[in-house]
Amino acid sequence: MLKLAVRNILRQKVRTGMTLSAIIFGVLGLILSGGFIQDIFVQLGEALIHSQSGHMQVVKAGYFTYGSRSPEKYLIENPDGLKKRIAAQPGVDDVLLRVNFSGLLNNGRTDWPIIGEGVEPDKEQKLGSFMHIVEGRQLADGDDFGITLGHGVATALQVAPGDHISLLLNTPEGALNTMEFEVIGVFQSFSKDFDARAVRIPIAAAQELLGTSGINTLVVSLGKTPDTDRVAAALRPHLEREGYELRTWVQLNDFYEKTIDLYKQQFGFLQLIILIMVLLSVANSVNMSIFERVGEFGTMMALGDRRRDVFQLILTESAVIGLVGSVVGALLGVGLAAVISEIGIPMPPPPNANLGYLAAIRILPLEVLSAMLIGLIATVCAAVLPAARVVKIPVVDALRQWV
Repeated sequence: MLKLAVRNILRQKVRTGMTLSAIIFGVLGLILSGGFIQDIFVQLGEALIHSQSGHMQVVKAGYFTYGSRSPEKYLIENPDGLKKRIAAQPGVDDVLLRVNFSGLLNNGRTDWPIIGEGVEPDKEQKLGSFMHIVEGRQLADGDDFGITLGHGVATALQVAPGDHISLLLNTPEGALNTMEFEVIGVFQSFSKDFDARAVRIPIAAAQELLGTSGINTLVVSLGKTPDTDRVAAALRPHLEREGYELRTWVQLNDFYEKTIDLYKQQFGFLQLIILIMVLLSVANSVNMSIFERVGEFGTMMALGDRRRDVFQLILTESAVIGLVGSVVGALLGVGLAAVISEIGIPMPPPPNANLGYLAAIRILPLEVLSAMLIGLIATVCAAVLPAARVVKIPVVDALRQWV
């Protein structure tokens, strides 16, 4: 049966070519669209991780709920021991310390409310690969009284690298403290809202301003983002027993989940349209092929072949065409995805973002396999109804098709 099916496929080159073209372009479209969508999800997540949140953050219990109003009440004193325990967990690349505060920046003419972070500059530079410096340079460990500003802050205060500004804030005891800083650089992160209020200074300067040796947040950087859930599951029980709270980058970025849900609906509809086009195209090609061969099938039944043998032959031919088309479509899809990814697809900034990026087509084995299965199953399913109708045609009527 398989040998006869292959011979029939090779004999009917035009019909086979039409069906193969529909399958190949359908599988190709599914692979490219699926890979493009996955790249958007991955790049959005990496941008959030490597510009703001890190992979995980560890704080005192209650800080994420109430700490924005009173971060000084949720200081972690002597964090070195906790930092070492987290850093020892397999999969953890580094642990960074941050002190969070809010205050006023003054350029000598006006004040601007800010949210600030005291950071370890060199470590933050390594983590913040998606933090784009538009003027000046990154903060370094030697910049004891340096400050980097979000693009929105620098624009509002009309300051540039080399200028000096004053930072005023309240200490935990309620006193006012101020310190002068030199602007080292101006950055753009993934979030426009963050850039409109954010500044960064060395952690030692932040602790001096606040009059404390504690920190608010331990930022955990992992070697691989897919390890996030595994590492979080290993750390969370121990941290909760000690009165700490851990959140992953997905939990820290509510914007990410909402954006992903939006994109999934939009691109899911697009993929549905592609799938329907594949099914209709394949069904049309298979129908044409089968009903143009009614006389041939009538001759087979007249010579003694049973109706179920003809039905099986039609499905076998469709399965072979579907398999060949799916494999060729997958190979072309993977090759084209690699070429497009090498060139890159310029993308505008997503909602609430400042920076555009170069998109790629991610080659995911599951997506490729799904596209191939859709191509194969669609071809076989498209042949079932016309095959059933053909074998029910009386032999005499089928033979008249030769006339």
